[in-house]
Amino acid sequence: MYGRKPVLEALSDPTLTVDKVIAADNARGDSLSKILSAARGRNVPVRRASAHRVKVLAGNGHHDQGVLADVVAPEMRPVADYLDALDPQAPCALFVLDAVTNPANVGMVLRTATAAGLDGVLVPRRGVPAIDPLVIKASAGVAFRAPVLRASTAADGCAALRAAGVTVLGLAGDAPRDLLSDELPPRLALVLGNETDGLSADVRAHLDGTVAIPMHAGVESLNVACAAAVAAYRLRHPVSG
Repeated sequence: MYGRKPVLEALSDPTLTVDKVIAADNARGDSLSKILSAARGRNVPVRRASAHRVKVLAGNGHHDQGVLADVVAPEMRPVADYLDALDPQAPCALFVLDAVTNPANVGMVLRTATAAGLDGVLVPRRGVPAIDPLVIKASAGVAFRAPVLRASTAADGCAALRAAGVTVLGLAGDAPRDLLSDELPPRLALVLGNETDGLSADVRAHLDGTVAIPMHAGVESLNVACAAAVAAYRLRHPVSG
C-alpha cells in the first residue's frame, strides 16, 4: 500500500496488521510525522530508503508520496495452497479474473465475492491490476480480508483448478447455457473476462464451457462488476429450481 493517506488509514485501523512502513529519505511534512507517530504507537518498524527505491517498491511513482506500508492480507494465498487444502469432495465456488483491467471493477468484484461468501477470487499477477489503494478503495477496504488466490496468469490458474477437479466455466454473452436457470456443478470456478474484449484466447483454451446471464430489452451486456454481483449469489446456490 502506498500514499500517505492510505498508509495512515491502515495504521489507524486496529483490524489490520501492518508489517512495516518504508519512507523515502527525503520525505518530510506533517502527514509523514503522523504516520511515523502512528507506527510507533503500534510498534510497527519504520525503514528509510531512497526515493527511487520507494517508487520501485510501490510500482507507481506518481502517487507513492514517499511512503508505503506492507499490510498483511491473511486470506491471500497461492491457488496451489488453496487446492492442496481443499477436500476432494467438498463443493467450492470461485471467480477467476481474466484481464479485468479497471481497478474499480477489481475492487468491487472482491467486495461482492466476499459478501456472497465465495471461497476465492483468483487474481493473477499478470493482466490484472495489483491490489493497490485504488482497488482497496473500490472494495471499501474488503480487499484486505477478501479470499484472494494468486497465480502467475489467469490461464495458469484455470489449468490448476481443472487439474484439481474444479469445473471452469467462462461468462460470455453468446454462451449456450444460462447461468441463472441451468444446473451448475458443485465445484465451479467462473471466469470473468475483460471489460471490453471478454474472455481471452489463452483462458478459453482451459474452459469446460461457457454460460451467459440472460439479457432483455436489447441490453447487450453488464459491467463486469455488475455481472459478478449477479453471478456471485448464483454460485452460492448451484442447483436450479
